[in-house]
Amino acid sequence: MQVIRLPNGRLEETFITIPGIEAEEPASLFQRLHGFLADHTQLRIVRQDVFGLVMDPIQWPDAQNGHRNGDGWPVTWILEGNGDGCPVAGIQVHAVAGATVQPIVLGGRTVGVVFEDAIARYCILGGLQPADARAPRGTQAWETFERLEEALRQAGMDFSHVYRTWFYLDDILEWYGEFNQVRDQFFCERRVFDGLVPASTGVGGSNASGTAVVADALAIRPRNPGSGVSLQAIPSPLQCPALEYGSSFSRAVELTLPGQRRLYVSGTASIAPGGLTLHKGDVGRQVAVTMDVVAAILDSRGLGWGDVIRAIGYFKHAEDAPDFGAYCHERGLPNLPVIIAKNDICRDDLLFEIEVDAARLE
Repeated sequence: MQVIRLPNGRLEETFITIPGIEAEEPASLFQRLHGFLADHTQLRIVRQDVFGLVMDPIQWPDAQNGHRNGDGWPVTWILEGNGDGCPVAGIQVHAVAGATVQPIVLGGRTVGVVFEDAIARYCILGGLQPADARAPRGTQAWETFERLEEALRQAGMDFSHVYRTWFYLDDILEWYGEFNQVRDQFFCERRVFDGLVPASTGVGGSNASGTAVVADALAIRPRNPGSGVSLQAIPSPLQCPALEYGSSFSRAVELTLPGQRRLYVSGTASIAPGGLTLHKGDVGRQVAVTMDVVAAILDSRGLGWGDVIRAIGYFKHAEDAPDFGAYCHERGLPNLPVIIAKNDICRDDLLFEIEVDAARLE
């Protein structure tokens, strides 16, 4: 377990990363989380992500039910993206202390939370899904965007306040192009392209409800123009803008708050400056290119691997996962707060992708 605490004015935010240990049973992994939270009762969970197979609830101790299903906070549970994998790759939790947290409920489910301090209102959304898993995929994608928008309205926001999104697509290789068309249309109608295009991750991943997509998002609304809050898209020094090859997201987004900066690096893979896949079939070289690209983005903002507060690494094939540890060891990287999951990437020839959040107090 890695725990990173980040002061934010009168708030304190805590980021908890708990990778699964080899073939650890889900109950054991959740017990580790439960034990930590029992010793830190001031923390209020605002987001929980679980990567791995959904297990029969009868296998879980009653004490873990709240941390499995969510008790006033959003839970995103993504199954393995292709084939069999470990029972649970890991859990990540974002919690806060020093704030009153209000749930956002749609259709009887908690899909988000909202809290605020003297400088801004914060909204965290997770586990957003369409209502009808039998509808065409494009229809489900559009409804997911509409539900995201409805949840934002409950928080007193709209899509212009969103700076980070995640989309987990079942059978992504069959319909990623269609998803991008839906996203483009939604962004055009909501005039997202006139402002900040969020950083984003789009990877394969099914879910227990059988829907075509599950979405998460982060949004912020400053309390006033002089609050010291700002957002800006950050380019990648080693890659072209994703917009140039039909994916509507920024390579990274920087959030500036009084006394700190946060950088949200989108899902990044082994893609050449012109948009083509590099090193097809060679996972080790794809990992190296991907990590070098992310390192260049971090460095462009005066940050490094030691500033990372959470990360998810996605491998197309579970047997390739040791290549990540090998790269980190060879380069002398610090022990990163990362979950390694097994999910399809948005192209069949991409074998690895990573997303990174980093922060620096100033």
